[in-house]
Amino acid sequence: MTKADFSLDTLGMFCPIPVILTSKKMKEMVSGQIIEVLSDDPGIKKDMPVWCKNTGNTLLSLKEADGVITIYLCKKT
Repeated sequence: MTKADFSLDTLGMFCPIPVILTSKKMKEMVSGQIIEVLSDDPGIKKDMPVWCKNTGNTLLSLKEADGVITIYLCKKT
């Protein structure tokens, strides 16, 4: 299991808000740190991988269980 340095709860929010909040938090992080993002917006399953590709950050995992999408991202090095 991935251990996150930070956790961001975006449950109840809809895109683009979870991606915007993730981007804002990632700017406060240092290279190599990991953030866990929680969401219940199905759109994030498409939006977050695209955002990672565009920003150079690494999508470590994206899993869904009981309606909650858990994403682990690593800040680019």
